[in-house]
Parts: sequence; C-alpha cells; structure tokens
Amino acid sequence: MANTFQFIQDLMNLIRQEEELCCNNAACFGGFHAKLVSILLAIVKLEQTFQTDANFQNLVLEAQKYQILSGSERQELLNKLKTVLANFDPTLKNSGIPVAYTSNKQKINLSVQYLKGVGPKKAILLERLGIRTIEDLLYFFPKRYEDRRNLKKINQLTAGETETFVGRLIYSEILQSKKGMTILKAVLADQSGQVELVWFNQAFLKSKLVKDNFFLVTGKVKKNIFETQVVVSDFEILNNLDEAFYRSITPIYSSTEGLNQKLLREIISQAIQCYGGALPENLPQEVIDREKLFNRSQALQTIHFPDNWSTLEQARKRFIYEEFFFLEIGLAAKKQVVTRRKGIAHLGKGRLLQNFYSHLPFTLTKSQQKVLRSILKDMESPYCMSRMLQGDVGSGKTIIAEIALLKAVDAGFQGALMAPTEILAEQHFLNMEKTLKLLGVTVTLLTSSLTKKEKEERITAIKEGKVDLVIGTHAIIQEKVLFKNLSLVVIDEQHRFGVIQRSKLQEKGMNPDVLVLTATPIPRTLALSLYGDLDLSIIDELPPGRKPVLTKYITEDKRHQVYQFIKNEIDKGRQAYIVCPLVEESDVIQAEAATKIAQYLQKEVFPELKVGLIHGRISTLEKEAIMTSFRDNLIQILVATTVIEVGVNVPNATIMLIEGVERFGLAQLHQLRGRVGRSNHKSYCFLMGSLQSKEARARVKILCSTNDGFKIAEEDLHIRGPGEIFGTKQHGLLQFKIANLITDVDILERARSGAFAMLAKYPQLAKQCKNLII
Repeated sequence: MANTFQFIQDLMNLIRQEEELCCNNAACFGGFHAKLVSILLAIVKLEQTFQTDANFQNLVLEAQKYQILSGSERQELLNKLKTVLANFDPTLKNSGIPVAYTSNKQKINLSVQYLKGVGPKKAILLERLGIRTIEDLLYFFPKRYEDRRNLKKINQLTAGETETFVGRLIYSEILQSKKGMTILKAVLADQSGQVELVWFNQAFLKSKLVKDNFFLVTGKVKKNIFETQVVVSDFEILNNLDEAFYRSITPIYSSTEGLNQKLLREIISQAIQCYGGALPENLPQEVIDREKLFNRSQALQTIHFPDNWSTLEQARKRFIYEEFFFLEIGLAAKKQVVTRRKGIAHLGKGRLLQNFYSHLPFTLTKSQQKVLRSILKDMESPYCMSRMLQGDVGSGKTIIAEIALLKAVDAGFQGALMAPTEILAEQHFLNMEKTLKLLGVTVTLLTSSLTKKEKEERITAIKEGKVDLVIGTHAIIQEKVLFKNLSLVVIDEQHRFGVIQRSKLQEKGMNPDVLVLTATPIPRTLALSLYGDLDLSIIDELPPGRKPVLTKYITEDKRHQVYQFIKNEIDKGRQAYIVCPLVEESDVIQAEAATKIAQYLQKEVFPELKVGLIHGRISTLEKEAIMTSFRDNLIQILVATTVIEVGVNVPNATIMLIEGVERFGLAQLHQLRGRVGRSNHKSYCFLMGSLQSKEARARVKILCSTNDGFKIAEEDLHIRGPGEIFGTKQHGLLQFKIANLITDVDILERARSGAFAMLAKYPQLAKQCKNLII
C-alpha cells in the first residue's frame, strides 16, 4: 500500500507542475504525457481496486490520448484524476495536492525545463552551464555587466578595445578563405558611419542577419588606414532602437551554443518574477540588520537586473557574505564540536623536557617560544587540541613538533608523526632518534619499504607499548597498526593528506591531540577560511644567522658559467643540488630523465667530483645511503627529482640549480629553494628554462624578488587563484559563485566573526551545522 501512496504523491506533484508551469503550452506536454501514463499504469498494476474500476480505466485510456486533447479537455481530465486519487488517499482531500509540494523549497527545486519557454531541449543546454533547477537559475549570476546608458557611435569605437554599439544591418555575406575557413561578414551602420562585422566558422548565423534589422553588437575592434572591423563575440537582434536602452546596466552571462544572452535574460527574469519570492531567507535577520544587507529576494532582483552600480554592489555584498557565512558557520560548528571533545590532559613531571632543553645547541626564537606555549597549554587541557602550525621553510617547525611529542611521552603516552614521503619520514626519524635515545625515548620508523619481518616486529612493539614515538608515512594508518595509548598525532605537510587519511590516524587513539604542520605559506585569512576549525599558530621569523638565498634566472647561453660557479663553491667545501625538470607525471620517466642528467654531469661536466642521484624509484635503503653520503659530503652534487621538495635538511648545501623552471609552480619552486640557505653560508638558487608564457615570467620574477614565503603565496593566489592552489576537488570549499578569497577579504573576516558569534549565542546549532563542510 505504501508504494501506491508514493505513486499518488508523485502523480499529484506532476499534475500540479503541469497546471502551474506549462500553462497549456504544447511544447511542454511531451514529457508530462509519458510520465502521466507511466505512473497511472503502475498504480493500476499495484491496486486491485483500480483494476476493477471502470471509471478509472476510462481515465487511463483518456490519459493515453493526452497529447491530442484540447486545453479544456486536458484540464477536465486532470481535475477528475485529482478527485479520484484524493478519495483513495485521504491526506490529499483538503488541497488536492500533497502538502509537501506547497513548500517553497519544493518549488525552487523543480526542474528548470518547466519554465515557460524552456522545455526539455533547452534544459539540456542549461545543464551544460550547471543549471538544473530553478534555484540553480536564480543563482546563475552574471559574469559581467554592460553600461548601455551611453553607447558609443560607430565613429567613436577604439581600436584594441571590446566595445558594444548599435546599428542597422546593410548587408551580409559568406566567404571562404584559402585555408578553408568560413568567414561571415556583415556591415552595420548608424548616423556616424559604417563598420564591418566578422565571424569565423559561424556560417549558421547568416540566417539571423536580416537586412535593415537593428542589432546590438559586442566585439573586439580592429582598425587600419582603410576600415574599421569588429570581431563579434556576441550580438542581439533589436525590435527597435529603444530596446537597447531597456536596461541601463545589462547583465552578461556565461553561455553555450544555442543559448543567447537575450534568451538567458528572459528566462532568468521569468524565474525571478515567479519564484524569487519563493526562496526563503537563509540568513538570520539579526545578521542582515547588523551588516545592513539586502534581503534575499531584493538581492536576487538587483544582482541580475541592477538599476545602478551602487545597488549592484550592495547585492554583490549580500551574496558574498552569504557564501562566506555558510563556509564559516560550518567551520565554527566543527570547531565547537572538536574543542568540547574530552581528550587527554598531558600533565607529566616535565623532566624529559628539561633534559631536552638543556641539550639544545641553540635558543628557540621568540616566535617559536610563543607558539610552543600555546601548544603545551592545549596539551595540558582536558579537551582535545586541534591546532595547525604554519611556518615558512626553515623556520623551525620540526623542533616544536619534537618537543610536543616529547611532552606526550613525558606524560606516559605514545606519539605519532606522519610524513608524506619516505625521505622526509626517514629524516625525521634519524634526527629524533639521535637526540631522544640519549633521554631514554624509544623511536621507530614505519614505512611501506620495510621487509615483512621488520614491519611485523615494529607493529608488535607499538601495540605492546614498547615504542614511545612512531614516525612514518601512510604505513602508520594501516589497520594492522595498533597503539597501546596514543595521545598525540602530528601530521607533517598536512595539505598532502586527505581528510580520511588524517582521521584514520586520529582513530588510532582515544581522542588524541592533533598538531598539523605546513611549510606551504598561506595568507592568514585564507588559512582561517580553509582550516578555520583548527587553532592557528604561525612562526613568522627565521632562526638568527640565516641569510636570504640569492635567486637568479640564467639563460641557456650562460650554462657553462653556472657550472663553473658550482665548481668554485664546491672547492670552498660547499655542496649543490641540481633539480631535474618535470617531464611527465610518471615516476618511471622521471627516474630515466634524472639518471641521464646525472650520468652526463658525472662524465662530461664534473668528472673530478662525486655526483649522486635520488628519485622516487629507488629503494628506501638506497635513499637513506645516498642522503647519508650527501650529508657527510661524500657526494658533492646531488641530482634529484622533486622528492627533495620538502623537509630535506643538509646545511652545507648552498647551491641549487633548477632545470625547466617553467614546469614548476611558484609554491613548489619556493619549497625547492628552501633546501638551501639553511646555514650561515651565503646560498644561491639558479633558475633555467624557457619563459615563453606570461605566467612563467611572472613566477620567476616573484621568486627572484623575495624570499618571503607569505608574499610569494599572496602573489601565487593572484596568478592562479585559491582553487588551483588548494585543489577544490579535495577541499570542496572554494567553488564560490561570486565570492573571491583575494579581493573580498574584508567581507570574509566579517562573515567569520558573525558566524562564530552566532554559534556562541546559539550553541545548539552546532549539531545542525557541523556537516556543512568536511
């Protein structure tokens, strides 16, 4: 019986849509007719009552002829069906339609095909633009606007500019170029003169270019001595000249073939008039009042069809705030849940820490001391720590993580550090084991390259609590790895791990504290937006004595001078990295390319020196042996792929040559450069490669001008945008329709403040909001 009721509910919804949206428009009936008959036959099949009811059987037969009925006959049939179905399902008797359908959400979730003038075919075209429902259409904001209050005359058009103007069509023709290209040409005229219009490979538009019709045209202007020509990007057919001024500020939308601007404006206008008021207000009224925002329906009308630039800016502000607010309310809810979660209070005696401090060969910087106080305070709290430690390359994040792990051991628990690469995990292990074993702390390494026997032995020791600290790669989060009493999780280069991977490590303990490290500089506001559920600590100074790395772009004709410079520095006792260009994503091809470069350098360029090679295809033991030899200066030049991008620390290496610089991103180049300049010796980074693209030239210019990772990150945001840098597919946070994390920072900060204040005032909202983002 339940299935029958569901079918009846669906059919009543369908009838309602037919009556309300299609308005007897024959173009809309095809899809409805098929669905109507399909559901009726399903009901008959399910219910014996309808199988023996002659009246209902007649209605089914009549429904099968629906397409050939007149408008009045169709309405009569629908009324009869509603009566019969409502009698079968008493819940429908009062209104004749399901109560659920009358909700605003139901209306705006309707398929856009039911709008007058759309239908199934145009709905397919709209779907290419990501528009499936009426709500999608309402939130399909213009990409730009044209001020048509003072359109230029043809004789005022500026060469090199994209202009919009109006004129009457004189004639049009199709030409064929020698290379086979179809060229559509037309001449448009106004009182000031004439202009030639050009379309390439768009001969199908010829039928629309009717002589003596008025057109509003947008295109790139080209001028020479003899004529003015416009390469057309968009045009509209005007019924008369006055139509060009119908709206003084006209919206221009992203489009696709088959959907022109005029049609888009018409169906969006219809959606706003019919359903704009059906959108419930989604911001709290107190937020709207405090921020002096437009209400939702007013903002929708204005952002699509503004009266002036001032009100348009207010509408934009409303939707920018809305997008940021819901991002931040999700982060705030997540943070509230995390910070209220009972964790482990690390209240050890502090002897291990005192011994460790006494053996430190240097003093922590003021910035390191500040963030360390925050971390240790969090760890002593009975609630879970959830903190991100951000710092530029070489700022000293690892020593802070080591002290935090030591505090966990001092309190009688275990700690774990997960790194994204084996080289980085091995380096952490070697450095920590060397210093901590003197204090009686047991450290072990867990990576996928270990033998089966080694893995089993170490996994058993971890489970039995014989190991204090575990350092490793993804191998740590395997199901077999169990901890006796894990209380602190440290994740290095956390942006390289997905949410699931991080949570798997946390699940190895009972609500352990979490400290995530990142050497990828992120502007503070953006960091708060991406990781606002974490408390943020920033190390904003480098250890004393560090000198900025001198960075230069070198042309190919000066390669021999670079090689001679490297030789001279090595003669002084220094060492060098030579980074191979990114040729393919394949590790195999990368390894082959690096091998060839290393062989050439050893035989032809530096035969008297020892050239080493490291890439992703060699075993852990080989990597460890090569890196040890490089640290001990048994290898003077290390040829490497990007496996050395993060964490590798050889203070004596002062020179880096990066080949194929155009193939690397700005942040990646900065990370690579961070492998040198790690001592008080003067260090150098040479960039070589092709700079044919504008983006490549911009990246090199920025890198050569500053060593400040935060400035570099800001510039990288401007070049690539946040979505490219952080990967929207992983985060799902940055796919905004209108907001911009770079230009709308002030609104973002207000939205963040408002969201956190709202949750503080109404803490019960946390349960409803915590799943807004992952």
